[in-house]
Amino acid sequence: MIQRYKLTEDDFRNDELANHSHPLQGNNDLLSITRPDVIKEIHLDYLRAGADLIETNTFNSTLISQADYALEDWAYRLNVASARIAREAADEISTPDSPRFVVGSIGPTNKTASLSPDVNRPGFRAISFDELVAAYAEQTNGLIDGGADILMVETIFDTLNAKAALFAIQVVQEEKGTELPIMISGTITDASGRTLSGQTARAFLVSVSHIPMFSIGFNCALGADQLLPHIDVLDTHSPYGVSAHPNAGLPNAMGGYDQSPDQFADLLKEYFDRNLLNIVGGCCGTTPDHIQALADMATKYQPRNSAN
Repeated sequence: MIQRYKLTEDDFRNDELANHSHPLQGNNDLLSITRPDVIKEIHLDYLRAGADLIETNTFNSTLISQADYALEDWAYRLNVASARIAREAADEISTPDSPRFVVGSIGPTNKTASLSPDVNRPGFRAISFDELVAAYAEQTNGLIDGGADILMVETIFDTLNAKAALFAIQVVQEEKGTELPIMISGTITDASGRTLSGQTARAFLVSVSHIPMFSIGFNCALGADQLLPHIDVLDTHSPYGVSAHPNAGLPNAMGGYDQSPDQFADLLKEYFDRNLLNIVGGCCGTTPDHIQALADMATKYQPRNSAN
């Protein structure tokens, strides 16, 4: 959605960043500070299309990921700013009969605690568990301070990274005295049916089940048809809510997504018919039109029965 605005380097800078040493274009989280109007407009587009939940623009808002742009010190500010924008948009569209909620997006970072980035040093790790906890704690503080309703650890490809995030959330919530619901969403990386760190859907569920979560699910990497068998596993074994927000199919040779809103919704119809989901949405390639088609279909069904 951001790419549709065809923003330039200048859009990613303000007076404070006018002379920043590193290129900033592509640091989309930074737009919450430099172009908040763009981010709010995107939130509103999805809310008007029928979304009940919107994610904050914070997928890379940890000091770990922001190090690529030499903006480690901006991490907390990014999370507060992004949560506030989403909060404003949700409050504008909310009604007593249809409240809208802000989901604080906590991404995987660009480093993994389980795998070595150096094929010649299999025991090497680019990041430690404690470093991840500290970064995620800062992000969690910012999201809560900015007004998020829910916290979602998403696009999980390394369960150890996720465990650091979940531990950080628990510590911060205990310190703050908050009890925001926690969503957990992994990503199946390929046809093997496993996460990048090697877990099947059921193993992933078991490994995070010590957390009192609101929901567990999968997002990204796959389209709705490829994701179905893995959601089926969660439905069978999860006592929590189950979520899915797949991509609009698989990317084409140019990195774009060709699946139309109607095709996307039709592929998810089997999920509804089989009563597999409590929460459904879209990831890469899904526009407000995709969400509107999905929302229209969802009104005809009841959510999955879960222990929660």
